[in-house]
Amino acid sequence: MNRLMWILHAMISTTLMGIGITAVLAMAMPGWKPIALAAAVGFVVSFPASWWVARKIQSQIA
Repeated sequence: MNRLMWILHAMISTTLMGIGITAVLAMAMPGWKPIALAAAVGFVVSFPASWWVARKIQSQIA
């Protein structure tokens, strides 16, 4: 499951960071700090999300 989680993390983190950055840009927040914060939050939140998805996939296979 560890390898599957890391593969999923690459896709999920990119998606969540992109959603966060798009939201920040849509709100017209000035400066680079909100963009960096949105990207960091997306990256951190993607760890439990990818673990959960990998666990669900493994339970369906087994």
